[in-house]
Amino acid sequence: MRSLNKTNLADTAVDAIRTEILARRWTVGEKLPNEATLSAMLAVSRGTVREAVRVLASQGYIETRQGSGTYVLSTADTTRPLTMARRAGLRDQFEARLALDVEAARLAALRQTPTMVVGLRALLAERGHSGGKDQAAFIARDFAFHKAVIAASQNAVLVGMYEFFSTLIAETIAATLEDDLPEPDMAAHAAIVDAIESGEPDRADAAVRRFMAPVLTALDMLLLS
Repeated sequence: MRSLNKTNLADTAVDAIRTEILARRWTVGEKLPNEATLSAMLAVSRGTVREAVRVLASQGYIETRQGSGTYVLSTADTTRPLTMARRAGLRDQFEARLALDVEAARLAALRQTPTMVVGLRALLAERGHSGGKDQAAFIARDFAFHKAVIAASQNAVLVGMYEFFSTLIAETIAATLEDDLPEPDMAAHAAIVDAIESGEPDRADAAVRRFMAPVLTALDMLLLS
């Protein structure tokens, strides 16, 4: 078991111990090393180990017997159903976002002006590329760009709906920064602006669908895995 050096030590300790349990380093009914030993193995404090044990017990992997120790209760991956449920819910969020983005882009193409397009390109440039340390700031910049596309529709109801669902939309952006899902790149974003500038609603519609298609496909594959 490797020592840990990540910022959130408790979460990482949970992952490290759970990985060992799923790999059957300890069998069901077997006693885990004591708190001091796990602390030394992971190079974290005993308090961090206690928190990790508490989390793993709540997830059904282990049980703590007073005066005896901590024992393996299950070597099955209890997080998989929760992960699958989250992915299914996330797909619903992306589908709802797609519906809003498509209609907004169509209307924006019909109502585009040079000033509007310049503003969208400026926000896209400000958005930049992901990969920096401050993910929250990047999510905010990406959200600002997409919100501006909605505003370009000049439809107050669509704008209000986007605001209402802002938390869910931010979650979809954050999800594409994880390893499981592809993040739409700058070219995909720029294609939406180009399509709006063309004044052709069908082209704007297609650009948004191409933008979202890889993410939806990846989610479908994960749900089937």
